[in-house]
Amino acid sequence: MSKQLPVVAQETLCCSPLTREPLTETRSAELARVFKALGDPVRLRLLSLIASHAGGEACVCDLTDAFELTGPTISHHLKVLREAGIIDGERRGTWIYYRVLPSMLQTLSAVLMTPAQATTA
Repeated sequence: MSKQLPVVAQETLCCSPLTREPLTETRSAELARVFKALGDPVRLRLLSLIASHAGGEACVCDLTDAFELTGPTISHHLKVLREAGIIDGERRGTWIYYRVLPSMLQTLSAVLMTPAQATTA
């Protein structure tokens, strides 16, 4: 004689409803490039150094001294951050001054927040 298992009601939902639009495939690919740029320790430190300077802007001469890397290597990392839209640079004489682009940081932050966190931020 076989034992009968209890029947679970079909009306029980196994998943919670969405509270915001999830990322599209295209947007995910775009943002993955930005997160990938930030996934390198040197680039993350560069971003932090730039954001830590007065006015959120730093001369490349202030950035190169903070690392035991060559100038071309630092320039490469800055180029990756710039191409990802995380920072921008402006030439003033012989130096380039870099600044963080707040709009990109806000975009990244919004992706990482839950809807509940976004309403309290």
